Amino acid sequence: MTFNKFTAHPWHGISIHQDSPNAVNAFIEILPTDVIKYEVDKQSGHLKVDRPQSFSNICPTLYGFVPQTYCGALVAQFANVTKGDQDPLDICVFSERPITHSNILMEARPIGGLRLIDKGEADDKILAVLKNDSVYSSWTDIMHIPEPLINRLQHYFLTYKNQATGTNQAAVCRIDKIYDAKTAKEVISRSQKDYENLVKNS
Repeated sequence: MTFNKFTAHPWHGISIHQDSPNAVNAFIEILPTDVIKYEVDKQSGHLKVDRPQSFSNICPTLYGFVPQTYCGALVAQFANVTKGDQDPLDICVFSERPITHSNILMEARPIGGLRLIDKGEADDKILAVLKNDSVYSSWTDIMHIPEPLINRLQHYFLTYKNQATGTNQAAVCRIDKIYDAKTAKEVISRSQKDYENLVKNS
């Protein structure tokens, strides 16, 4: 029996999933109850405070990223923009059961996505359901997500960077497309290849 004596880096040290893109591992950074935006520090792998949210907007799902992915040239090409945001691929995971803390890993099944363009860069948000969830596991494609939930997600991502100074994130950020499971899997595959290219060229 072999095991890692040290905690793996959540971006580089955890696999995307053996059944990718049909299933992925998701590292969760933010909960629907959080009013602080957390994100993984790329160098250390520790979860850090990015910023307090200036307003009352909260993400309606668990929110994090897919390990060993990268939004680079191939993801950008698919979104018809010149570059990706150079971060791991973001993921929103629906879970019927409350998850009480972040900094955790879970298996998820992609069912769609949002094509977010932030300052001209591809910043896709994969929408997924928690594996074996007692309610949401029956969802298999974007059509199964109720429109009010899609609207909440769009509102969150178009406003979550707004600051008390009055900065309007919607002025530099737009959602070009709401897409299905097939397209989501293509984005995941491209982000996996972008990550492999990043590692190869580092």
